[in-house]
This record gives sequence, C-alpha cells and structure tokens, in this order.
Amino acid sequence: MSEQLKSAEPNINDIYDEVSDWHVNAGGSKVVAKRMSGRFRRLKWFGMSVWLIFFIGPYLRWDGKQAILFDIPNRQFNFLDITIFPQDIWMLSLTLLFFAILLAAVTSIAGRVFCGYFCFQTVWTDVFTFIETRLEGDTPQKAMKFKNAPLSVSKISRITLKHTLWLAIALLTGVTFAAWFTDAYQLWHDFFTLQASLAAWIVLGMFTVGTYVFAGFMREQVCFWLCPYARLQGVMYDQDTVLPAYDAERGEPRGKLKKGAVDSSKGSCIDCKVCVAVCPTGIDIRKGQQEGCITCGMCIDACDSIMDKTNQPRGLIRYASYKDLHHNAAPAALYKRPRVLIYSFILMIALSGVGYGFATLSTTEFQVIHNRQPVFVQLSDGSIQNRYTLKMLNKTHEAMEVKYAISGLDGATLHGIDESVIIEPGKVIPLQALVRIPDDKLNTELEHLTFIANVVSKPDISVQYESIFMGPK
Repeated sequence: MSEQLKSAEPNINDIYDEVSDWHVNAGGSKVVAKRMSGRFRRLKWFGMSVWLIFFIGPYLRWDGKQAILFDIPNRQFNFLDITIFPQDIWMLSLTLLFFAILLAAVTSIAGRVFCGYFCFQTVWTDVFTFIETRLEGDTPQKAMKFKNAPLSVSKISRITLKHTLWLAIALLTGVTFAAWFTDAYQLWHDFFTLQASLAAWIVLGMFTVGTYVFAGFMREQVCFWLCPYARLQGVMYDQDTVLPAYDAERGEPRGKLKKGAVDSSKGSCIDCKVCVAVCPTGIDIRKGQQEGCITCGMCIDACDSIMDKTNQPRGLIRYASYKDLHHNAAPAALYKRPRVLIYSFILMIALSGVGYGFATLSTTEFQVIHNRQPVFVQLSDGSIQNRYTLKMLNKTHEAMEVKYAISGLDGATLHGIDESVIIEPGKVIPLQALVRIPDDKLNTELEHLTFIANVVSKPDISVQYESIFMGPK
C-alpha cells in the first residue's frame, strides 16, 4: 500500500525541469508562446477552421458562374441565384447590424471569444507562430539560441523556409480577398499573365504586406495597440460575464512545491508560470483581467495539466464570473440580464428584417417620378399634359423586353415612349414619358394613375406603380 502511495506522488523535479525553459515576457522580447494540447486548444483549431470558408468560397460555382460574388463595378452582389442591388442596401445594413450586435452579445456573455477563436489577426498569427516554432524553437530560450547560432546551411534554410511559407500564406490571402470581388479563376489567369487590373494589384499588395507584417512581426502588439475592440471590451462586461479567471482564494499564497513536502499554509498555485508561458499575448492571468486577455483559454489547458501532475483538482484557472469568484454565486440566467435581453431584441429585429428582405426580393424594380417643373402643361388643343420619369431595373441575368402602359384614368394616353424597350441585366434605363388627357375628361385637380411595365418574355414579373395626374384647379 505504501508503495502505491509513493508511486502516486508527483515528480516535482520533472515538473520544474519541464517549465524552467519557459519565459515570462514583460514586453522587452518577442512572445513565443508554448503550445500545449487540451480542450481549449482543440476548440481554437475548430474556430480557426471557419476561415477555410474565406479561402474556399470564391471558387465555388453555381449554374456556370461564381456562387458568391461582390461585383462592385456592376454594383451588385450575387449569392447563388439571388442578386442584390444597391436598392436593397438596407438588407446589408441590417446584416452588418446583426453581426455587430451579435459580437457585443457574445462578449457580454463569455468575453472576447471572437478575439480568442475567430479574429483574423489571432488566426493568422497562430498559423505563423506555428510555422516559426517548428523551425526555430518553441520557447524564448530555444528561439534565442537559434538566433545567436552562427550562420550555417541549416539555419539559412530554416529562415528561408519560414519566410517563404509566411509570404505564400500572405499572397494567398491577398489573392483570395480579391477573388471575392471578381471571377476567381480569371483573376489567377490575369495575375500569372500580368494582365490584372491596377485595383487587383493594389489589393494583393496591401493584403500581402499587411498579413506578412501583422501576423509575422507585430502579432500581439496589434491586439494591444491597434485593435479598438480591446479598448471597448470593458464596457461589455458585467459581474455575470464568464471569463478565464484565476481562483486566488484557492491558489494563494502561491509557492514552489517541494518533493515530499506538504505545506497546508500554501495554496494550489505552485508558481510554475505555465499559464504565462502559453499565453499568446504574454500576460499573467493571475493578475486579473487585463487588456491583453483574448479569452482563448490556453492558460486553462496549461493549469489543468499542472493540476493533473500534482494530483490536485482542475479549475484553479477556469471560465468563471466575478460573482462566482467573489460571491460564490452562479451567474444570473440569461433571461434575467437586461443587457443580454436588449441585445437579443435588436438581433431578432435585424434578423427578421433580413429574412423579410429575402422573402420579398423581386426580380425588377420599377419607379415613376412625377416631374414638378412645371406641374402640368395645357396644350393648344386644351388637353392637360404631365411629364414623368420612368425607371426600370432589371435584376435578372437575362435581357428583358418591356412595354409600358397606363390605366386607371379614363381618356388618358401615353406618349414619348417607343413600343418596347430592351433592358440589359443589372441596368436601369430612365425614360421620359408624357401623359395627356382632354380637359373635359379631368374631373378634379388630382387624379390617380397607374403605370404598368409589362415584361414580354416573362409576364409573371410585370410590375405596376401607383402615381398621380395633376391638373388646374
């Protein structure tokens, strides 16, 4: 029995030997975070994999064309069979509002999980540092040893390979971003044949340089000094927000753990600083919430691994609310938190608006503008004439033939428009139309009038517009 207890004792020397090579960054050196496996690391990889949509999306095809295309030159957004024009920009506004409020709602519930798991700066930095640590060392000491080593074929090849991979990822990022705004396959051809437009080259250059510098060199400094969201996070937290936190009541006073020694006056924290070593921004979570914390949970994985090795229960560092840590109370239910309720209400309105927009999205847009200078003209034969501007937008992918007519006003006739008008896809053709009516047919100074746009090839998408006809008093 004593032999079993002895074998169950943690090997303290192995723990401190393992962490002795890790370094606490105080801002004077580059952060080289130790990579450790764990549930939050797996969750981080899962969150990062969402960005595969960014790289795959432009190359998906639908009905012989690009499935998703932000066609800025033609002022339209194509999503499968749906085409959205500037007239439907309110739907885009509601979509942006939805994601902005969703970001605030998630932050108020679980902190900066967007920063920790989905932010492009975090994701690209994690990939770049993964490449670097595999080639140059995964701790500051190993990285410094590699840096100070004399030049050799191995060192030069490793550095060259690192920057080649960084630039390849940066170039792919730039090309992919540009591909969302033009045909992706044609874009690659234009780049390789040096026939791409100036805008495409500018986008490629900006994203290549930006990705290479931000993810390769600035890294956590972007989160500290350039990202405004790090400054805004504080106003989105409350006492019920669940964040990675250090349980000081359980962990303090911290102290080195000695083999075979049991000190009941010390807390669970053995001051190994592993939580600092794995942090991508180099902060010490034991000092409380800080600007640099992106709530990625890497410190939780690190601390749990040490608790396992020292035969202590997990959770010294865990996702917890202020109430949980300081009042031993569970966070309030979501339906009892006014902030979450307000965010949810706005989300529902925005989502309902977007859903209504897609449900009522038409294939044409017809508008009639009554010209008011002058309001009417009395011709030599005594008839009254009004002038209108007719605008018909073709939202389909085929040219349409349109014939205009009027109804609802007896005796009125339409002039100034040809028998039919051809409108190309995505185009608007404004026309000046004249409506005349004999004076004796005009009963009041204001009469209702209906303009009809008949689509010859597709009568089912013909539209009407209610307008007015004005005459003398």
